[in-house]
Amino acid sequence: MMQFMLLFSRQGKLRLQKWYVPLSDKEKKKITRELVQTVLARKPKMCSFLEWRDLKIVYKRYASLYFCCAIEDQDNELITLEIIHRYVELLDKYFGSVCELDIIFNFEKAYFILDEFLLGGEVQETSKKNVLKAIEQADLLQENQNEDWGGLSDDIL
Repeated sequence: MMQFMLLFSRQGKLRLQKWYVPLSDKEKKKITRELVQTVLARKPKMCSFLEWRDLKIVYKRYASLYFCCAIEDQDNELITLEIIHRYVELLDKYFGSVCELDIIFNFEKAYFILDEFLLGGEVQETSKKNVLKAIEQADLLQENQNEDWGGLSDDIL
């Protein structure tokens, strides 16, 4: 099971974090700081897997963002690498060539996509088509609600 996923920039700025295990804020900050430093210090040609504490860390760099996951010792690193890649593909499909700014300004969508894909640190839906369909439906629902509220606020004013 995945313990957590972190997205951070080459400058070490945290862009997204999803924790699947209960930890204190202090512990989360300590882990984040330590892992960001560790991953950024590694050379580009080095392996994307490393042992850290009692976990395995799997990371992949896409453009200016690092996607970093912590998994349990018995979990498969290659499947985790595929999970990271699938999440990037979903972001790409939704945003149309995703970039760091998309994550910064639309972080709630990035979280929503992650939640549609992963649940409790386990893959919930393997089909990109099904995940994207769920996201489109949520977008339509949100648009309809905004239109309903828009008309209501006009009536009040």
